[in-house]
Amino acid sequence: MLRGTWITDPLLTSPDRPEVVRATDLERIGVPRRTVSRRCAPGGPWRMLLPGVVLLSSGAPTDEHRVRGALLHARKDAVLTGTWALRRHGLERIPEQDEVHVLIPASRDITDTGFVHVERTRHLPRPHLRGDLPVAPVPRAVIDAARRLTDEDEIQAMMAESVQRRFCTTAMLTEELDQAGRTGTALPRKALVPLLAGARSVAEADAWRLWRRSGLPPGHWNVPIFDANGNHIATPDFWCDEFALAWEIDSYRHHANLDDHRATVARNARYVAAGIVVLQTLPSRLRTEPELVLGELHAAFRTARARPRPNVVIKRAA
Repeated sequence: MLRGTWITDPLLTSPDRPEVVRATDLERIGVPRRTVSRRCAPGGPWRMLLPGVVLLSSGAPTDEHRVRGALLHARKDAVLTGTWALRRHGLERIPEQDEVHVLIPASRDITDTGFVHVERTRHLPRPHLRGDLPVAPVPRAVIDAARRLTDEDEIQAMMAESVQRRFCTTAMLTEELDQAGRTGTALPRKALVPLLAGARSVAEADAWRLWRRSGLPPGHWNVPIFDANGNHIATPDFWCDEFALAWEIDSYRHHANLDDHRATVARNARYVAAGIVVLQTLPSRLRTEPELVLGELHAAFRTARARPRPNVVIKRAA
């Protein structure tokens, strides 16, 4: 290729040209290595995003640039996983992490660099395409993220959202944990236990732990309750079926607008009409006032036990 003709190459001029490329791809179209280095120097039009990976602009790299750069660094068959993959799937309750986590086959020898964490694995998942990027399935991405987090609440919130929004099931998360072995899985396993019992949020997990401390009869989490005529009453956060006692963990955020407040008032009216004893608890009190909440649980239990059980039934999901 003649000197300078690379300037008009489609890699650099086409409307859909990539913003992040390998330096070897630039050399392939005729850009001398010294030219790449010079253009990536301070004040130049490009910048070296990672060793051997070039951002074809001089501005600060975006999240998109970082993800694409990480996959280019990891080369063929690399799969994006962890928190960055979960955002691609559309999950929202995801912790902020600077490092971009990618998976590669165990036979490959590529190491971490810059903001990229490269993990070699014998269980490389079949990727989902999000846009044009290979992304690990949600259960794998959740567990890969959880193994690198140290905050149980963050892990639990991430797991709960993935289950609650039906991206996956607790069984899928358990299977991924079992495949992951022991490294970094102790905290995720602990965080998953309340979700396996039916809790669907960090607050419900706190409530699950408190109920276990209470010594009260076991119950069910998030099961729909119906009256004798088959009319749906509510789906309480916790339900003690033996005595028809409902426990709702109601946050301020849930009542932030008029529609939510009306829905809660209507729900509580249905509880009263059906003869159900209901206890409402703010999520924050589960941690700041656990002993007081325990006392309220026992009082509600005594009230429920003292009256005839109303004719209401639970209906499990098919």
